[in-house]
Amino acid sequence: MGLSDDKDRIVINVGGIRHQTYRSTLRTLPGTRLSWLAEPDAPNHFDYDAKIEEFFFDRHPGVFAHILNYYRTGKLHCPADVCGPLYEEELAFWGIDETDVEPCCWMTYRQHREAEEALDSFGGGGLLDLGSEDPEPEPEHEDDDEMTRRLAQGDSPDVRSSSLWSRWQKRVWALFEDPYSSKYARWIALASLFFILVSITTFCLETHEAFNPIVNRTETEVLDNETVVSTYQETETAAYLTYIEGVCVVWFTFEFLMRITFCPNKFDFIRNALNIIDFVAILPFYLEVSLSGLSSKAAKDVLGFLRVVRFVRILRIFKLTRHFVGLRVLGHTLRASTNEFLLLIIFLALGVLIFATMIYYAERIGADPNDPRASEHTQFKNIPIGFWWAVVTMTTLGYGDMYPQTTFGMLVGALCALAGVLTIAMPVPVIVNNFGMYYSLAMAKQKLPKKKNRHIPRAPQPGSPNYCKSSIRCSCNCTQNDLCFPTEGYEKPWSLNSMSGMSGDASGVSSVSALPCSPPCLMQHSHSPIPSIM
Repeated sequence: MGLSDDKDRIVINVGGIRHQTYRSTLRTLPGTRLSWLAEPDAPNHFDYDAKIEEFFFDRHPGVFAHILNYYRTGKLHCPADVCGPLYEEELAFWGIDETDVEPCCWMTYRQHREAEEALDSFGGGGLLDLGSEDPEPEPEHEDDDEMTRRLAQGDSPDVRSSSLWSRWQKRVWALFEDPYSSKYARWIALASLFFILVSITTFCLETHEAFNPIVNRTETEVLDNETVVSTYQETETAAYLTYIEGVCVVWFTFEFLMRITFCPNKFDFIRNALNIIDFVAILPFYLEVSLSGLSSKAAKDVLGFLRVVRFVRILRIFKLTRHFVGLRVLGHTLRASTNEFLLLIIFLALGVLIFATMIYYAERIGADPNDPRASEHTQFKNIPIGFWWAVVTMTTLGYGDMYPQTTFGMLVGALCALAGVLTIAMPVPVIVNNFGMYYSLAMAKQKLPKKKNRHIPRAPQPGSPNYCKSSIRCSCNCTQNDLCFPTEGYEKPWSLNSMSGMSGDASGVSSVSALPCSPPCLMQHSHSPIPSIM
């Protein structure tokens, strides 16, 4: 019995840490990389040391302990001290599906993907940090395919014009879209910020009495062959505020046209909410200017409507999200806390309905018998009026326009206030945690230095586990510790049909000579578990 156990036992060295298990344990998950080690010919295909009888993998030892425990217990947990992308890469290497992660660890495993999306949107540093050194422009490197295409086509005028447009399109687009791409883009962003603030200030000042003097207007009408001159008064905005707004609109128009002309994807540009706000805020000014010279009644009605629609100019404040990371943090927090806000609204709606009904009937206790409606002594005439009181009380605002006057009504009011505090306090910690997470990601992105050195991977050397063992010409698409299969006169020992049951025939593997193939096979990364273990 002991001899059988020793024969079934297998030693796996991962990153210098030796792990011992049984081959029967590895067979519990067929089609994975570790299940291949249980095959009799596994030493021929992996880095195996016959002297100490162990397999070696240069992978993360801490993650492998959790993966090996998955074979033993059937439950896959995610370590809290390992970064999400690293754990995802290790799962792909060992051929384990990410959906096997236990529900208790799923949110921890998925959190890194949301963090990566947030980091992409938090690019760049502070807009007003003009004294800092600009990052050195990275040299433009062309890949081999692009170089081959250019050499094949030659320097024709079409090619030169196409490359010239592509180069200038990227530069101009970055100039107006990314405030952190260069020093000039930062100055343009500051100019845009200045005009936004001036436009909003002008919009607010136009409503002040000092900038809206009352003027007398005369209107001449012909009634029954008689000319009637009528005089009326109306407010007129100061002319210099209109000129200031016109200058701001000219800048916004220029910026919008440049961005839509040089944007790489017109469809995505049109669908963007901020771009829609830009267009809607610009259009009423031009329509108002074009209709201001007309005297017809219809034109005046349209002009009056456009003056009401001018409130959309205040939406330009959302353009500041391009220039301030803090506003983007707030946007990500609101988007990530949608479920919590929905839960808060449901709680408030239930509380409002319950306490509005309770206050309506509580205020009628002890009413005057001669009052048929029982509402002369109270302000709560009906339940819909109580909705407003319940909302104001539960949110702890307390305007004082409505208040209970009976003892039972005061008791209901006290319960309503306490319930409102508890209702609002429950979802708020989740929203605060989301804000803290995105804020820390934004600060980390700003302080993260740019990577300047590009490391070129070294070609596998003779004797390494990544070096091809066949002298026959091979078509290799392998990762670390994978096999290289020749393309002529050789059949892969593990086919797609044999992955699940490992029943394929691998008799031809030992006949291949262990000579280096030319050229050596480089490592290729794959996100899919299947290609990484083929």
